[in-house]
Amino acid sequence: MNIKNLKQIVLTVICLLGIGSATAWSQSIRVKGTVLDENGTGFIGAGVVQKGTTNGTMTDAKGNFEITVPQGAILQFSFISYVPQELPATQNMKVTLLPDTQTIEETVVIGYGVQKKSVVTAAISSITSDDLKIQSQTRVDNMLQGMSSGVLVTQGSGSPDAGSQVRVRGVGTIHNSDPLYIVDGMPAGSIDFINPNDIERIEVLKDAASGAVYGARAANGVILVTTKKGKEGKTHVSYDFSYGLQNPWRKPAVLNATEYAIMMNEGMLNDGKAPIYEDPYSLGEGTDWVDAIFDKNSPIVKHDVNV
Repeated sequence: MNIKNLKQIVLTVICLLGIGSATAWSQSIRVKGTVLDENGTGFIGAGVVQKGTTNGTMTDAKGNFEITVPQGAILQFSFISYVPQELPATQNMKVTLLPDTQTIEETVVIGYGVQKKSVVTAAISSITSDDLKIQSQTRVDNMLQGMSSGVLVTQGSGSPDAGSQVRVRGVGTIHNSDPLYIVDGMPAGSIDFINPNDIERIEVLKDAASGAVYGARAANGVILVTTKKGKEGKTHVSYDFSYGLQNPWRKPAVLNATEYAIMMNEGMLNDGKAPIYEDPYSLGEGTDWVDAIFDKNSPIVKHDVNV
């Protein structure tokens, strides 16, 4: 092979490479689009990558992106804790990413912030709003009963408006053994005033390690309550209605008018005094005030609207 033929071969190869590059560049397209979240809001920082390459970009503050890819390329859209998608590259793309409920790790609220439940070593029980929906209680403290291990909830007295006693891992002191209540980061004397439907989650801190940030006040445990807050996106309106009937479980046995008069006369005679009632049997049965006060099938109606 002489030098002249070698030059011709080199020039031919260079021309072929140039034609191939020009052809490849002419087949590339500029793809524009928007990535949205489950609420229809622009997704910030979502990854957009050409499949099988390192050619990629990220969405801006409004969820928009631009990328140059060959015709027929496949684009991969991804974000942490969201289901990734693969779609053919087209003009004016509109992609919606949905949360991946299988990979989102449950988080718990502790005294000094939020941590993943998998890395928390302290004794913490978490109760979410979905758990609270199972019960139709009107008091939050009653809803804690049976929802968390080591938490004992008992009725304070037989009065209808009596509060409940909450004990975390037993009685801690001989005086006040009530746990420390923290509502949205602020100490509270109790949680009776909170509507159960307004609660997002409840954390019960049981040991000294989890409640150390609260000092001696956490000696009997800490109950952290996080209420629901507004979220960015579309407006959601929910309405809950419940109707029930309330009846006394048991009525106390009381004396009628005649029996009461006889007992009072016997007491006065035993005390050396004259009887009060001359003829107790003339009083008859009298009025059963317990039966008159307690109503049968008393209705209980509750309406809750959340926006």
